[in-house]
Amino acid sequence: MDKYNVIVSQRAFDMLREHIAFMSNIDKNSARKVKDKLIEAFRSLEFMPQRFPFFNEAYIVPNKYHKMYVEKWYLVLYQIKDNNVYVDYVLDCRQDYSWLVK
Repeated sequence: MDKYNVIVSQRAFDMLREHIAFMSNIDKNSARKVKDKLIEAFRSLEFMPQRFPFFNEAYIVPNKYHKMYVEKWYLVLYQIKDNNVYVDYVLDCRQDYSWLVK
């Protein structure tokens, strides 16, 4: 089985940090658990990252990003290029992310 290199962009890391910082103001334990789940999900992309479907929305290049839902509320968008997986976005589905598809 091929192993992929998972590379988290600065933008995705910043998005993750913002989500966790916001949550930690409400419940530090929950924030820590969500952070751990998201990092675990990133690491899981080392193997078979193709297992998640494409994120096909208007204004997004078709078949560019794969989408992975984590902990009900989080959408991780990533690309696969050669043996690398590039995590580009970590979105909270409870927020408006229409800016992404325009």
